[in-house]
Amino acid sequence: MPWVKTWQLITASAVAGLVLSGATVSAAGPWDSGQRKAERDRVASWSRMGGVDHGAGPLPQPAPSAPGVLSGLSATGPGGAGKQAGAGSDGLAEALRPLLADPALGNLRTASVVDAATGRVLYEAKPREAMTPASTVKIATAAAVLTALGPEHRFRTTVTPGAGPGQIILVGGGDPSLTAKKKPPAGSGGSLVALAADTAQALKAAGTESVTLGYDDSLYTGPARHPIGDNPNLALITALTADEARPDLSVSGPVERVKDPSGETARAFAALLKERGIEVTGPPAKAKAAVDAEPLATTLSTPLGGLVERMLTNSDNDIAESLARQTALASGQPGSFEGAEKAVAAKLAGLGLDTAGSRFADGSGLNRADKLSAALLTELLAKAADPQRPELRPVLTGLPVAGFTGTLRGRNAGDSPAAGLIRAKTGTLSGVNSLAGTVVDPSGRLLAFAFLTANSPGPEGAERALDKLAAAVASTR
Repeated sequence: MPWVKTWQLITASAVAGLVLSGATVSAAGPWDSGQRKAERDRVASWSRMGGVDHGAGPLPQPAPSAPGVLSGLSATGPGGAGKQAGAGSDGLAEALRPLLADPALGNLRTASVVDAATGRVLYEAKPREAMTPASTVKIATAAAVLTALGPEHRFRTTVTPGAGPGQIILVGGGDPSLTAKKKPPAGSGGSLVALAADTAQALKAAGTESVTLGYDDSLYTGPARHPIGDNPNLALITALTADEARPDLSVSGPVERVKDPSGETARAFAALLKERGIEVTGPPAKAKAAVDAEPLATTLSTPLGGLVERMLTNSDNDIAESLARQTALASGQPGSFEGAEKAVAAKLAGLGLDTAGSRFADGSGLNRADKLSAALLTELLAKAADPQRPELRPVLTGLPVAGFTGTLRGRNAGDSPAAGLIRAKTGTLSGVNSLAGTVVDPSGRLLAFAFLTANSPGPEGAERALDKLAAAVASTR
């Protein structure tokens, strides 16, 4: 690795850590499937309210360089060609204005750049215009679910006794990390293998060696199919899906999914029971578990903070849609597209954010009906940097690193002066390109930025133009 790139990454990590939390820097470790292991392990100590499965740990201490002064963050009216506010922002405006005019970005471009510690607007162009955000909507999904449940929360997959003698029921809890593989592909998470072993042990202890298997995936309601229809970027959305319904060994990216994720998961579980000496008579069938049934065995998901990081780093649509539904359920809404839309909007409004004109039609950004503004995205990112909101920290730690991880691995890479300095979420649909994230500028400030564009002539040129904008934010004093 070139010396310059290594220095940039170390410097950015150190400064960003001072801005966010000294504890995070001391815990930073290698990335694994788009997540830093140490950050994932520490996520259980970030929540004020705790999850249903774990008690709350100590809160990180705010860094002296990041005082809680986000009161300066406020809604601004629709901008025109682009303006800046506050001393020291003239150079940034001069750098960004011609780059934002690049025809490769299409005929509609919006922008927002703010100081994450103070909320001071440094540059904006039509900041409140609602745009189709594509996958940058995952930032909103992440903030909403973390607000609703806390980063240490885990989702349960259980096995309970059925209504009839010799019947057991596999109950889906909406765990997007659930896997049937003997070695979990992305670290700790829900394991059908472990669940089968514990179930077999419990059955044998009770003198049972033969069962019928039912499965309950009723936690989610409404259509399981996304409005875009069959798409290799997303499986049917069910509360009982192992390995994202992938029929191969892939863990991310587009691939054709199995047609019946819940049934396929139940059949995989039956095979695992058989391997452990429990005979399953007949094929698994849908069943309804009793609400008050005592579980025979339970497996827990990856902590929510880790799921959020994985979702953002890899732009994982399956995790995003599951977390949107979990937000709905935690808010007393149905676990459906409609329930998730209401719940996400309510959670963001509860954070004191102006969501006027926004729409959260899905959790992943695949739906063009989604609407967000550049200003809302930078406000979300600044809120995640607020020392008073440690539960939102995975929103920042999950962002891909330019030139190194996830969907930014090949962007602002190599000899780019911004390699390792930018952390941002990408968004791409046909004609729609967006980029929103954070960067530490040369003066040591943590800046939040968002650029949303529409009607671009092609994704390659638009992505290059967006990368130039982000690099300018990173390098301009």
